[in-house]
Amino acid sequence: MKIGIVGLPNVGKSTIFNALTRSKKAATAAYAFCTIDPNVGVVTVPDKRLKTLTDIVHPEKVVPAVVEFVDIAGIVKGASEGEGLGNQFLSHIRECDAIAEVIRFFEDENVSHVGDGVNPMKDLETIQTELILADLQTIQKRLLKAKSDAKSGDKTKVAYAEILEKVFQTLDSGKLAHGSSLEEEEFEELHDLHLLTMKPFLYIANVGETQLSNFNEKTLHEKTGISENYDIIPICAKLEEETAGLSEEDATELLKEYGLAETGLNHLIRTAYATLGLETYFTAGPQEVRAWTIPKGTKAAQAAGKIHTDFEKGFIKTEVTGFDEYVQCGGEQTAKEKGLVRQEGRDYLVKDGDVMYFRYNV
Repeated sequence: MKIGIVGLPNVGKSTIFNALTRSKKAATAAYAFCTIDPNVGVVTVPDKRLKTLTDIVHPEKVVPAVVEFVDIAGIVKGASEGEGLGNQFLSHIRECDAIAEVIRFFEDENVSHVGDGVNPMKDLETIQTELILADLQTIQKRLLKAKSDAKSGDKTKVAYAEILEKVFQTLDSGKLAHGSSLEEEEFEELHDLHLLTMKPFLYIANVGETQLSNFNEKTLHEKTGISENYDIIPICAKLEEETAGLSEEDATELLKEYGLAETGLNHLIRTAYATLGLETYFTAGPQEVRAWTIPKGTKAAQAAGKIHTDFEKGFIKTEVTGFDEYVQCGGEQTAKEKGLVRQEGRDYLVKDGDVMYFRYNV
């Protein structure tokens, strides 16, 4: 899973990136355009089930699922026309699975703001407008060629031009591309364009420690105009940095002081999985215990292909044990003895937490 991080200059994108990735890759400063080159960081997906399996199997190595974060330069008004630096790096997030918008809520007179002061709603409007304008440029180029191709009368080419026209009209009216009235298969037709506003959005509220203690999501929705259908994730970079250096027990205690049940990183990843419709299955053996991220509704053969394309091509069957049954039995052997290991075919729909073993022809 790959998540692009966007926002205006000085909203704390790079600070949050460093906190989330437990690194200092991204330069931070109290002035605009401190970030010049895109920063990329990879973090493991927190999943207690992986440790449970490891304690049972005692493998040679453990491989968790990972999330890749891409932090680009701040985007300012006019970015789609070349203002600032952000537009130069939009290409770096076009292939991300989701876009996380960082919105500044913290007050700090030592950190400048590119606007007239902290205004979450105005900041959000600026970012989304620039993303829409960038997508309009992409659509216009493709639409011009598609209309020319459609003159041939070919039904497929005519239909494609109509799809592009619908999205163009949506964007031109100031709306995000994913709000277009298209069927699912029509959206798939536009996948290769990697439109920014067709991606799922995640919203991060960069708050100070005091604000975190008095966090009220309803207030954040009111101040940003973000629909209540979306989860706004409060993150305090300073607190994230503090918890990174603590034991799990101490980190939990510190979070409790702020009324939090988990770190901002965990909250963000959990929300991303839910937003993108993802789940996890496991493979477990003496050599390796590994977590694999797949879309919900993935069939067994497709899940096998996640490991290697040969597994999908030569798929014979899979042996499946539910996570709870696997743990209760203390491993695969006892689960087999109790008849809890099922043999499933290629069309079996994988469930979150399944422990799987694939059989295939070479």
